[in-house]
Amino acid sequence: MADTIQFDLVSPERRLASVQALEVRIPGAEGDLTAMPGHAPLITTLRPGVLTVVSETGSAEYTVTGGFAEINAGSVTVLAERGLPSAEVSPAIYAEMLAEIRAAAAVAAPGSPADTAAKLVADMEALGAQIGQ
Repeated sequence: MADTIQFDLVSPERRLASVQALEVRIPGAEGDLTAMPGHAPLITTLRPGVLTVVSETGSAEYTVTGGFAEINAGSVTVLAERGLPSAEVSPAIYAEMLAEIRAAAAVAAPGSPADTAAKLVADMEALGAQIGQ
C-alpha cells in the first residue's frame, strides 16, 4: 500500500477513524487542503467543517468544530475539539455545536479575537448548510 497514508482522527470522546487513506480533505483555518502520500510535513489548525477521508473502500465524512491536523509523509493525525461522523450530526447536535461557538464569540474582546470568533460562527453556519442542518 505505497499509495496510501495512515489516517487517525481522534476527539476527546473517542477515536473516530484509523484507516489507510488515499487522500484526506481537511478544513484548515487558513484554507482547505488535501493531504496525500508524500505530502510535505505540516501542522495546521482546523475550522468548523467537513473532513473527508477517501480510502480504497470509499469515502467517509466527519464533522469537526476545530482542532489540529499534523501531516507527515506517511501519516495524517487529526485531533478534533469535537468531531462526529457527519451522518450522526442531528439537528439537536448541530444546534448545540452552534450555540457553543456563539457563546464563545459573545464573550470575545473587541479586535482581532472578536473577528476570529465571528469567523468561527460564520464557518459553523456554513457547515450547517453543507451538512443539511
